[in-house]
Amino acid sequence: MIFSCRDISLSFGAQNVLRDVGFDLKDKEKTALVGVNGAGKSSIFKVILGQIPADGGTMALAKGARIGHLSQEMDLNPKNTISQEMLSVFDHLAKLEEEIRLAEIEMAELSGNALEKFMEKYSRMVQNFEQNGGYEYKSRARGVASGLGFTSAEHDLPISMLSGGQKTRVGLGKLLLTQPELLLLDEPTNHLDIRAIGWLEEYFLREYHGCVLIISHDRFFLDKVVKKVIEVEHGITKSYKGNYSAFVEQKAKNFEIEQRHFDNQQQEIKRMQASIDLLRAFGREKHIKRARSKEKMLAKVERVDAPKSAPSPMRLALAPKTQSGNDVLKVVDGRKAFGDITLFRNAQLDIKRGEAVALIGENGVGKTTLFKMILEGAEGITLGSNVKIGYYDQTLDFEDKDKTIFMEISDAHPRMKNQEIRSALAAFLFVGDDVFKPISALSGGEKGRVALAKLMLSDINFLMLDEPTNHLDLFSKEILEGAINSYDGTVLYISHDRYFINNTADKIYELKPDKTTVYLGNYDYYMEKTAEPSAVAANQVNDSDNKQAYLNQKEQQAKERQLKAKIERLEKAIEETEMAIMEQDGILFQSDVATDPAKAQEVYLMKAALEAKLENLIEEWEEAMKDGF
Repeated sequence: MIFSCRDISLSFGAQNVLRDVGFDLKDKEKTALVGVNGAGKSSIFKVILGQIPADGGTMALAKGARIGHLSQEMDLNPKNTISQEMLSVFDHLAKLEEEIRLAEIEMAELSGNALEKFMEKYSRMVQNFEQNGGYEYKSRARGVASGLGFTSAEHDLPISMLSGGQKTRVGLGKLLLTQPELLLLDEPTNHLDIRAIGWLEEYFLREYHGCVLIISHDRFFLDKVVKKVIEVEHGITKSYKGNYSAFVEQKAKNFEIEQRHFDNQQQEIKRMQASIDLLRAFGREKHIKRARSKEKMLAKVERVDAPKSAPSPMRLALAPKTQSGNDVLKVVDGRKAFGDITLFRNAQLDIKRGEAVALIGENGVGKTTLFKMILEGAEGITLGSNVKIGYYDQTLDFEDKDKTIFMEISDAHPRMKNQEIRSALAAFLFVGDDVFKPISALSGGEKGRVALAKLMLSDINFLMLDEPTNHLDLFSKEILEGAINSYDGTVLYISHDRYFINNTADKIYELKPDKTTVYLGNYDYYMEKTAEPSAVAANQVNDSDNKQAYLNQKEQQAKERQLKAKIERLEKAIEETEMAIMEQDGILFQSDVATDPAKAQEVYLMKAALEAKLENLIEEWEEAMKDGF
């Protein structure tokens, strides 16, 4: 066990952030920490790192274990090059290497016993150097730098010239090379292109032998890397075995089980109450006693709370007010050069009305530049008839951050009625008083949803989205996917989010420096077409299993119909028997029967038989109701 915590609680003023956090992290285990924005994931990291003290609970870290963390305030030397900064992780080996070199020079001057004694020291130095990876540390550093997307030429760039994203990659590389026993990573795939993310996945699976706890909204990455998921929800943690998809499936099953348990109990309560009401309505003393007994049983039932689930966005068909022609965008021999340096050439795009198209490619290949060329109408770029472009970028700038969400939409679309605005915002999960939140108080994911809602409600029919899933939590990504899939216009987007591409793209263009390649499908299709032939596997459908499942389903449906018919038959029989008993009661009070003991005895026996029959019918009805619920 590398790390464990129990009963961790944390509050900020009156707000309880963490209530009951507890989990274990084992050696070499790759684990995801998931939850909606604001659930407390980053707070858990800060508690583990000792940056903020917990209000309660205990933590234990294995003796001698080191914790590594990629922080926003990275300790990078601006005078170093990328290569030098990566190699700084191995300063102890570089120092030992220099000592070995000097020892070799010194040995050349020695002989006899002095040389023999010195050789023992030299052997220990070399053995230490070898055991700690001295012969491969330089190649390891180059490999990690290249894997994270730095070209050989960029290895000599000084840190001072790097962008924020590039500095983050350098910091991540240093952490991977340090190989602490416990590595905490917050959004490690941000600032990485698809190729670099793929490299990082393989690195974690094959090279990195420490324990990793990952906060990430990259569902494809989590599916590939992690074998355990810890969910933070309502300040409590719960662990699930398996990758992200397994977690989603198990969580859904757990919800179904909890919902079924709740529904079953509600039906049982309803059945018991109906039975009580029926017995009381019958009015006999023994039935009233039985009703009281059942009431006591009902009062002792420990009520199950209805399970909580994430709210579901409304399904809203977002249709452009003006329809474009069938040909939306054509790019023929698109190219961009800066002086003598060509960024890309031979770029070809052909996008039709109603398509959702992903533009992918390595960082720096020019995807955003191509977007800007489309927006500017550069040479070789043709827009179809009636095409109206709406552009969404990562900056999410709002002119007036004091405006509420409702005002932002209302001012942009003054002809929309209040209810129409509320319905549109509900589709992006802004309901109730949420619509009156100021823009300044929103998270990145919430701002993204507002910007997208504002854009999709405007008079456009061609959406261009630059990295729309950046900074969105998992739930906001699902909302965005739903919005795009229900949008009746055309969409072109840049994304490194493979899960998102898989769920939304009809077509993929891969931009390279010298060409573009089109793939007529989603990301799975792209992977299939770009994989080695030996790596492509076909899924086989087992027809006999499908047939058996169909037969089982039909059998179950037949049983349910039979049970429903049985319950209806019993309820009718109970009603008819009650009417017959009431009829016998009426006969008993007739003068000719009341004055004739023989006739009275006959009616009484008939009534007793009907009451016994009623008892049996009620018991049979109760059993049938149990089976039905």
